[in-house]
Amino acid sequence: MPPKKKTKKTTKKNPEKSDTDLEAKYRRSVLDIATLQDRIALQCESVIKVQSDRIDLRRHMRDMEQKLQHERQDHRDVNSDLSRQYKTMQTELTNKVKRLEKEVSQLNEELALCQEELRKEKREREQMEQEKDATIADLQHKLDNMETDYEKVLHDTLDSLTSQLSVAQKGWEDKSTTLHQNYKGLLSEFGLNALDI
Repeated sequence: MPPKKKTKKTTKKNPEKSDTDLEAKYRRSVLDIATLQDRIALQCESVIKVQSDRIDLRRHMRDMEQKLQHERQDHRDVNSDLSRQYKTMQTELTNKVKRLEKEVSQLNEELALCQEELRKEKREREQMEQEKDATIADLQHKLDNMETDYEKVLHDTLDSLTSQLSVAQKGWEDKSTTLHQNYKGLLSEFGLNALDI
């Protein structure tokens, strides 16, 4: 704090008192100067410390700005890399989707062809089964007719054979009767009785 200025009074005093006053003023001035020098020294130290702190803060701020710049660059690099990876994955996924859609389309076409072929095979099988059933029915009918015909032929043959056998039997009986008669006659000519023999 600067010393207060004293206004000079133009009153006359005694010389001894004025010397002591002067000495007191001088001592006070020396003390004030010493105090001011101490304050100035403290202020200088404070200014030096503030300047040093300011330099440190500026250096720290530069370091932080560089760090921030590096982090921003890293962030941009990461973003760029992630964007590139995303685009690559999106392209790959799009290609895969297109490929799978194409495969699905081909498989659907193949499925449609297979289903058409299956329907055709079923129709052919049903037609073959119908033809087979018709053939079996026709053969069964023919077999039944043949059986009936064979039965008829067999009955006719047996009837014919029976009638032929009857005719033959009758002929043999007639012949046998004739032969018996002839043998009887011959035996009686020789004097033999046919019932005794």
